[in-house]
Amino acid sequence: MSDIKRIRNFSIIAHIDHGKSTIADRIIHKCGGLTDREMKQQVLDSMDIERERGITIKAQTVKLKYKANDGIEYILNIIDTPGHVDFGYEVSRSLSACEGSLLIVDSTQGVEAQTLANVYQALEINHEVIPVLNKIDLPASDIDKTKKEIEEVVGIDTSNAINCSGKTGEGIENILESIINHLPSPKGSENQKLKSLLVDSWYDSYLGVVILVRIIDGKIKKNMKIKLMSNSQEYIIEKVGVFTPKPTDINELNSGEIGFIITGIKSLSETKVGDTICDAENPITNPLPGYKPSKPVVFCGLFPVDSSEYQKLKDGLAKLKLNDASFSYEPESSSALGLGFRCGFLGLLHLEIITERLEREFDVNLITTTPGVIYKVHKIKGDIIDLQNPTNMPDPSQIIKIEEPWIKSTIITPDEYLGSIIKICQDKRGVQTNLSYSGKRAVLSYDLPLNEVVFDFNDRLKSVSSGYASFDYEISSYKEGDLVKLGILVNSEPVDALAMIIHKDFAQKTGRQVCEKLKDLIPRHNFMIPVQAAIGGKIVARESIKGFSKDVLTKIHGGGAGDRKKKLLKKQKRGKARSKQFGKVEIPQEAFIGVLKISKET
Repeated sequence: MSDIKRIRNFSIIAHIDHGKSTIADRIIHKCGGLTDREMKQQVLDSMDIERERGITIKAQTVKLKYKANDGIEYILNIIDTPGHVDFGYEVSRSLSACEGSLLIVDSTQGVEAQTLANVYQALEINHEVIPVLNKIDLPASDIDKTKKEIEEVVGIDTSNAINCSGKTGEGIENILESIINHLPSPKGSENQKLKSLLVDSWYDSYLGVVILVRIIDGKIKKNMKIKLMSNSQEYIIEKVGVFTPKPTDINELNSGEIGFIITGIKSLSETKVGDTICDAENPITNPLPGYKPSKPVVFCGLFPVDSSEYQKLKDGLAKLKLNDASFSYEPESSSALGLGFRCGFLGLLHLEIITERLEREFDVNLITTTPGVIYKVHKIKGDIIDLQNPTNMPDPSQIIKIEEPWIKSTIITPDEYLGSIIKICQDKRGVQTNLSYSGKRAVLSYDLPLNEVVFDFNDRLKSVSSGYASFDYEISSYKEGDLVKLGILVNSEPVDALAMIIHKDFAQKTGRQVCEKLKDLIPRHNFMIPVQAAIGGKIVARESIKGFSKDVLTKIHGGGAGDRKKKLLKKQKRGKARSKQFGKVEIPQEAFIGVLKISKET
């Protein structure tokens, strides 16, 4: 049993690439969590993809013992959080399980957009925040400038800020001492009724569902009967343990501690993140306040290139769903692409990670349709429908208005790129809400429609700013937009997979671009193929793919040749008309992929 006064629960927050996982590695090594032989880079990043990209996707936790300078042994519980905007819900739940945070800022780059977003989340729930300036070993490091930036932009006092280097290990001891001296210990009593927070859950193929819990009051023991308050289900605890970072079994978890329990649950859907766990024999009446649930915001279709791989794709999605409750999918069929799934993601990086894992771990070749968002369609009859797929859009005569999701975005950029970035935001129908300066960096706030952002916004932002601009967003509200459905017809047949919902101002130009692209990518047939873009019943663009023409007159010589030639040409014409009527136009996969790459730039 440990004294609650000697426990410190803290999370590590920062922008991508500012060194969270590296400093976590250093702290684990310093506290003797792993031997030199067991140490490797990014200890807490378990997936290959996390290691390759150098990003954290899943929040990880570790329990360490540290003997401070005052001679007392303290228990440290670290939660390493993702830095990317798409995994903001991971950050929100990690912070809820802690009392304080380490704010890591790269001293060569200063404050970035996601640094701001994550710090504000921490300050909202009254966290004590310790600023840490990383990468001081680099020649480009500017400590005074970074401190000034933190004070100006974030508004945190930096007089107790710690300088360190994750690479050399300098300043790690100062961080540990600062955690002990400045961060509060958990509040709670083990004599109270059991009250604990479900921080995370994942599926293990040997153990079933593993639940990560933070005990607020009371204690959790082996063989105890617990109750999940969201669904009132009861379970017997089979195993209690902590990560050191290796999973280690223990007999009980007391108030203030973070650890895992196994109860024999087989389905991840039973364990809702943010749920309250209490004692089934002696339950509490009021659950703990939950935190931001994760809602998919970007939708797109995933289809196998080879239809025989459909089952493989289905199994892969089901397995990924086991460990990622934020991801959703439902079956979908398309006349052009065959059977597939409509999937919901938290953002474009999340989409990229899932598709990459499907291709890598389950060996499925995928076609991804254009990413889209959820629109709210208000119908004349008074009902409102949530529209994800353009093909399900009701008849325009039945619609009063269409609302689209908007986001509040923060962009931080060196001021030399400001003009180009403002132009991009204006092209995307953005509305500027604020502009402030911190030294030579501009902090830009914009309201933007999400459907413009999911397409190629991030790529364009990075390319015009040479990678220096950082971008963060949160969903703000739904607003009415002048939106239309742009349908693509090939040989007078609508192609579902290429339909898109788009702003009226861009529709004609995009329709023309798609028709031109398809003209180049669809192979010639024996008959002429019209490629059209339509808004409602109105054709706004057209291209024609010429048919092959066989020379049927080569063998005709001698008298009466004129009549015979006419006959043959008429026969050929009839044949072409018949083949146009019954012929099926095969659209190759490259054509779909080519259209997806068309940018909506104006």
